[in-house]
Amino acid sequence: MATALRRPEMSAAEWEARQELAACYRVFDMLGWSEMIYNHITVKLPDEEGAFLINPFGLHFSEVTASNLVKIDIDGNKLDDNPHPVNLAGFVQHAVFHRNLPDAHCIMHTHTTAGMAVSSVEGGLRPTNFYACNFYGQIAYHDFEGVTVRSEEGERLVRNLGDKRVMFLKNHGILVMGRTLPEAFIKHWSLQRACEIQLATLSMGKPLEVPADVIAVHQRDLSKAQVPGGPGKADFAAMVRLVDKIDTSWRN
Repeated sequence: MATALRRPEMSAAEWEARQELAACYRVFDMLGWSEMIYNHITVKLPDEEGAFLINPFGLHFSEVTASNLVKIDIDGNKLDDNPHPVNLAGFVQHAVFHRNLPDAHCIMHTHTTAGMAVSSVEGGLRPTNFYACNFYGQIAYHDFEGVTVRSEEGERLVRNLGDKRVMFLKNHGILVMGRTLPEAFIKHWSLQRACEIQLATLSMGKPLEVPADVIAVHQRDLSKAQVPGGPGKADFAAMVRLVDKIDTSWRN
């Protein structure tokens, strides 16, 4: 599929980041992870210190394109002439991680039914299925404080995250981050599957928890079942091919 021409005022690196992020919004929508005009996926711009891209507030995920993504700095200032506003809740939550975590290149936050449900029960995600075992010992939790629009909550978000890069916002939803967008995508996809299967399992009776020693072997061997190219790269590329069969307007 041909790539749309980038706007002349953008660097090649920015245009590539815009296209990858726009594709991701369309993938999320295709997978049923949209939430009206809310929720966010952000990526840092590799050639501009402190700058990142976020979805325009007011547009559905299915309307996001490479050109209409908003470029802002770490303090929330727009860095382009985009007419769309930025959701304060999205900025506060994402900017604090982009500011404090050098490896948080891409951050994803959703309100999926399964993700919100698991974030709203005591104990959160339990190691009762294949995908949940991927995350055992790797999930942080943050208590619900209301809609995330106050900057002082950022300190607690970073503190509660610690050295983890996956978090359940209690009573709220999923937060994942990655060194690349495809890495964050495969984390989100796997976590969403884990949550869906946990809900299905609990509907049938008492779940079987996987022993810790088996989980350790499972996590050790996961990399042997990955396609070369980096975590999530082949998975994300496959999803983009499916999106292109539906609509290629995200490329513009």
